[in-house]
Amino acid sequence: MNDFLWGVLTTLSWVVALFFLKYWRLSRDRFLLLFSLAFWVFGVNWMMAAFVTLEHEAEHYTYVVRLLAFSLIIAAIVQKNREASH
Repeated sequence: MNDFLWGVLTTLSWVVALFFLKYWRLSRDRFLLLFSLAFWVFGVNWMMAAFVTLEHEAEHYTYVVRLLAFSLIIAAIVQKNREASH
């Protein structure tokens, strides 16, 4: 059952990433591009959870992937706020 749910989460993450990518192509706003990349990374994270047998989900390398995705989101927000303040 978990493999099915991780597959659904992977697919939905990549669908969201495609939507952000579509709107980035229209606007060329880096905010949308970074969000698209973040959701691609989240999809990779869920795919890793489905294919890699983890004894404990709290292994450090699963958190590194999530850290990368959240760092992309934070970078997008900081960059957008800096643009707005100028």
